[in-house]
Amino acid sequence: MKNEKPEDRRERMRQEELKQNKASQMGDAFDRAKGGSLQDLVGGKSWKGTLVILVVIVIIFIFIR
Repeated sequence: MKNEKPEDRRERMRQEELKQNKASQMGDAFDRAKGGSLQDLVGGKSWKGTLVILVVIVIIFIFIR
């Protein structure tokens, strides 16, 4: 496990936490189901993919305003 990437380690730790706290995550699951989680959105992306998502969100915000 010393050679795993930081994002893989974060995901493994997140999965272990979800397994340990099954009862407390029911409310979180209902809230997350409404709009998704930012962590899930950018967790699998590289920093360039995350940058593109943020730029698109900013551009959309500027045009709406």
